[in-house]
Amino acid sequence: MFPLLKNKMKKGLILIILFIILFFVIGVFFWQGVYLPKNPVLTEEKLFLVEKGDGLFQIAENLEKEDLIKNRFFFDFYVLIKGGQRKLQAGTYKLSPLMTIPQIVKKITLGETLKIKVTIPEGFTVKQIEKLLGLKLPGRDLEGFLFPDTYQFPPKVTGEEVVKKMRDNFEKKLTQDLREEIEKQRKTVREIVIMASLIEKEVKTKEDKRLVSGILWKRFKNNIPLQVDATINYITGKKTIKVSIEETKIDSSYNTYKYLGLPLGPICNPGVESIRAAVNPEDNDYWYYLSIPEGETIFSKTLEEHNIAKAKYLK
Repeated sequence: MFPLLKNKMKKGLILIILFIILFFVIGVFFWQGVYLPKNPVLTEEKLFLVEKGDGLFQIAENLEKEDLIKNRFFFDFYVLIKGGQRKLQAGTYKLSPLMTIPQIVKKITLGETLKIKVTIPEGFTVKQIEKLLGLKLPGRDLEGFLFPDTYQFPPKVTGEEVVKKMRDNFEKKLTQDLREEIEKQRKTVREIVIMASLIEKEVKTKEDKRLVSGILWKRFKNNIPLQVDATINYITGKKTIKVSIEETKIDSSYNTYKYLGLPLGPICNPGVESIRAAVNPEDNDYWYYLSIPEGETIFSKTLEEHNIAKAKYLK
């Protein structure tokens, strides 16, 4: 009887050992499949698209087809045990066979999609922004309200998405203190943006912007034509600091030589410094200013001084 019991115990022990070995082998197999990359030497990155509506199994299948993972079942297994199947986000991702499954899953669940970095310079017009991005921006009255900044867009960004992001940024940059000051002055946001766009195109430094703002608002208040050359350039499409007498007679609601007051709308998309200058002009005794080719601004108190400056610097 005892030999029989011993044999049974030996068989049971052997089965336990075999089970442990099997479990260990399976564990190593899955560990290698999950935590070792498809190719530890291939560093080339691929663009991988997760479309809206793609579920876990479809994503895993596509990853396997693109040779980014060893086997789709390893990906499925890892995501399921982590409970991340509902966290996978659509978008375009930069992935490589050098990445492990946890690294890939982390990127897709966090939505770390490929972004294209684009800087929109201050003073760019809507047309210039469209040319830079290579797409048409939909909507009306965009000029002046697309805030110039550095943005990150997905590769296949739409015009609607660009407009929303840039306009949302404008709303954030126009802080509550600015809005309260604009209201206190009994001006509108649009009037401020129009003035800021003129300032943006006319002068460069913070100090000059506040001085020019003071001059233009003073001329506006006293019903004197603003006579801003940049508004003529906006009409003609030229880039020059010298406009002709004929051009100042162009019949356009943007022509600040021909018509009193602000032009019909903004002539560019100003930065926050120009917006702040439009809201907070510096009082001064000047009535005229002249931007010279070297970038300096010459200020004059009288028309005679202004004409002398023009003769001297704009030969």
